[in-house]
Amino acid sequence: MVYAASVLAVAAILSSCCKGKKTVLFNGENLDGWVLYVNPEGGAPATDVFRVFDGKVVVSGTPYGYMRTDKKYGDYKLHAEWRWIGAATNSGLFQRIQDGDCIWPSVLEVQLQGGHAGDLLGMGGTTLKGMEDNRPGLYYKNRTFEGNPEKPEGEWNEADIEVVGTHVKVWVNGQLQNEADGDFTEGYIGLQSEGGPIEFRNVYIVTGK
Repeated sequence: MVYAASVLAVAAILSSCCKGKKTVLFNGENLDGWVLYVNPEGGAPATDVFRVFDGKVVVSGTPYGYMRTDKKYGDYKLHAEWRWIGAATNSGLFQRIQDGDCIWPSVLEVQLQGGHAGDLLGMGGTTLKGMEDNRPGLYYKNRTFEGNPEKPEGEWNEADIEVVGTHVKVWVNGQLQNEADGDFTEGYIGLQSEGGPIEFRNVYIVTGK
C-alpha cells in the first residue's frame, strides 16, 4: 500500500512536468542551438567530441568539456535520457551555466556518474545549501533517497529535473533522488563530456504551467 502510494505520488509529480510549453533542445538531426566547448589542450576539436548519429547525441567523453544551449533559461522542467556505451563512467547534466565558458564553469551539475546519478555538485564557486560535503572549490550533495534506480549499462535512463528559482529537484527513472538550493535563477543548460562514451536523446524542457 505504501509503495503503491509512493509510485502514484511520483507519477503525479512527473505528469505535471508535461504541462506548459514544451521546447525541444535537441532536434535529433543536428546540434543547432548548441554551443560546444572542450579543453583547448585536449587534442581534439569539439565537433569530434559531440556529434549526432541515428537521432542521438554521441559524446566521446574526452577531452573534457560540454555542449550548452545558446539561450539562457529561468524556471523549467528538463527531461533527458542517457545510456552508456560500454562501462558506466562519468558525465553530467549542467543546470544554470553562467557566462564564461571553461572546463569547469560556474554551474550546478546533476551527476550522471555510474552509481551516483542524482548527486548534486556546485562547481566554479556555485554553492549548495544543505550540502553534505565541501571540497576545495566544490560543493557536493549525495542523493538523499535510498536505492539505486540506475539501469544496467547499455539501457536507457531518464532524468527529470525541476528548476524553480534557486531550487532544484532531481528524479532518476521516476524516483526522486535529490533536491537542494543553488545560487542562480537563470543560465544555460548543458550536457557534459567527462570520462567515457555516452549517448543522449529526447532532451527538452517544459516552461510555464
